Amino acid sequence: LTYLSPRLVRYLALTPVLVVQSRAWWQLVTYMFLHGGTWHLLFNMLALYMFGAPLERHLGSTEFLLYYFITGIGAGLATLAVNWYSGMGFIPVVGASGAIFGLLLAFATYFPDTRILFMFFIPMRAPVAVLVFAGIELFSMFTNTRSGVAHMAHLAGLAVGWLYLLVRLGINPARVFFRRRW
Repeated sequence: LTYLSPRLVRYLALTPVLVVQSRAWWQLVTYMFLHGGTWHLLFNMLALYMFGAPLERHLGSTEFLLYYFITGIGAGLATLAVNWYSGMGFIPVVGASGAIFGLLLAFATYFPDTRILFMFFIPMRAPVAVLVFAGIELFSMFTNTRSGVAHMAHLAGLAVGWLYLLVRLGINPARVFFRRRW
C-alpha cells in the first residue's frame, strides 16, 4: 500500500503532527497495516505467524486480538510522544513491529522453553531472544538515530505487552524469564 498512493499513506500512516493537530486518532490503528517495503511486510508477517498462531490458540481469538491491538496502539502512542517532543512530528511511521515485539514477549512468557533461531541460525530460548532483541533495540535507538527504524515503537511494544500481561492476565514475565536456567 505504501507503493500505491502517497496520499493514502499520509492519511493512514502515524504522523504525530496530524494526530495531535488534526485529531487523526485512527492513525494509531491504521499505521500497523502499512509497511515500508516488501521485506518489512514479510518479516512482520513471518513473526506474526510464528508467534501469533500459538498465542492465539493459547489465549483465544478475542484476548489475542485485544493484546495485539493494545500493544500496537501503545507502541504508536510512545512513538507519537517521542517524535512530537523531539521535533520529528512530521515524519510518518508505518508497520506492525511494535505489536510484533509485544507478541514476542507474550510468546516467550507462555512458551519459555521454546527455542528460536536468532538471525536464522543461532538457537536460543525465547526469553533470551526477547532480551537480546530488547538490547539491540535499546542500543540502536541511541546509536543508529537516522536508520528510519522506529526503535521506540519496538521497545514500547515490549513495555506495553509486559504491563498487559502483568495487569490483565496476572503474569509477570520476569518471573518466567528468570526462574529457569538459560
